[in-house]
Amino acid sequence: MAQNSNLLRGTLDLLILKALTWKPLHGYGVSEWISSVTDGSLLMEEGTLYPALHRLQGKGWIESEWGLSENNRRAKYYRLTREGIRHLAVEADSWVRYTNVVARALALESPQP
Repeated sequence: MAQNSNLLRGTLDLLILKALTWKPLHGYGVSEWISSVTDGSLLMEEGTLYPALHRLQGKGWIESEWGLSENNRRAKYYRLTREGIRHLAVEADSWVRYTNVVARALALESPQP
């Protein structure tokens, strides 16, 4: 079970870092981006998203600052750090290799000799 938890946490971290690739976003913006690009298949609850943002900030992969949202409300905006950009590149490459291997294995219709 711990392995599944780590896999899910790693996936969430990658998606959050990717969401911040183009511009700083507040938490709701990150959640909306993830929902949009996954066609609503992945919905980020506040209780999952904000601890992940704090964890990523603690690792030095993102930074935050207060600003005003589109509707003039005070919001914390998150942006990637240089270390976050490096981490995203390495982990995204690893993720693609991993998913390709698993997809190949699942596509087999008969055992390999």
